[in-house]
Amino acid sequence: MTTPLNTPTPLASATELPGSLMAAEILEQPEALARQLDQGQAAIRRLAAELRDSDIRYVLLAARGTSDHAALYAKYLIETVLGLPAGLASPSSLTVYGAEPRMNGVLWLAVSQSGGSPDLVDSTAAAARAGAVTVAVTNAPSSPLAAAARHHVDILAGPERAVAATKSYTSQLLALWLLIDAWACGDGTDASVLPRHAADALARPEILEVANRYRFVNHIITTGRGFSYPTAREAALKLMETSYLAAHAFSGADLLHGPFAMIDEDRPVIAIASQGAGGRALQPVLERLAERGADVCLVGDPASARPLNHAVPLPQVPEQLAPILEILPLQRLAHAMAAARHRDPDAPRGLRKITETW
Repeated sequence: MTTPLNTPTPLASATELPGSLMAAEILEQPEALARQLDQGQAAIRRLAAELRDSDIRYVLLAARGTSDHAALYAKYLIETVLGLPAGLASPSSLTVYGAEPRMNGVLWLAVSQSGGSPDLVDSTAAAARAGAVTVAVTNAPSSPLAAAARHHVDILAGPERAVAATKSYTSQLLALWLLIDAWACGDGTDASVLPRHAADALARPEILEVANRYRFVNHIITTGRGFSYPTAREAALKLMETSYLAAHAFSGADLLHGPFAMIDEDRPVIAIASQGAGGRALQPVLERLAERGADVCLVGDPASARPLNHAVPLPQVPEQLAPILEILPLQRLAHAMAAARHRDPDAPRGLRKITETW
């Protein structure tokens, strides 16, 4: 039995129960977000001012694993807020195939919790040699990736011991939002409510009811549109790495193109719908799921829920910031389902905290 998520858990104990590290780090997120807002903004604004003065015409985002979903979130921000084209980089093009693209006018934005993966370090160094402005966003200011980049953003999440990333992910999202908001000459005030709203989101009881309902399923689909799509992908990853179930993430648009055929009563759907354009774009998908009789858990805007959905309502924030709250109950879901399936989410089989790829 794991420690309940509504009970703060000390981190350093020789008798820690399975899952207690992940539980404690999930609960630390309001504090981590507040720390980023209090201590991180000045350095981010200085970097944003320097980027405004640079001739940046394109942004490439490099990341792996959970950080890849933070990078996807940043891609949406860069394209919609800054009006710059952005793409997800393929580090292996540089490290495995030895490509030497011309990167003048490119911002290379590398996102990593540990800053230790050799392919991200080497591709960032290669991007700098090719003429890119390089920025690393990590939880490790003394890491090789931070050293390889021209600039570094410390997400200030604090030590993260559980293998499954939780607080480092939401801290990455906030750091990226603050950077892009400041680049666009924003004042960052919209984010001031996040620590309080994060505490509210973590306290929602509905997600434990969902965990109890889904504890024996072997397949889950997650879906969202726009800014909520990275949340769908991160939720699927958390369920896979903690509970070992087959979780498939799709954009709502892609779900209707083929994958929709595999939805049945044994394959529930977690749909993330924020208040905003992405949530509105997901409405036709929710209608089709209702027609299909799918078992749907709706996370976000309760107005989007259909009569038979299991709704997990979240506090209202601007759509750009919603992913920081959306993932919180889904982290709790992953933790609770792992516990119900007698898994230890602090030590998933075959995984390590720092994954090294080349």
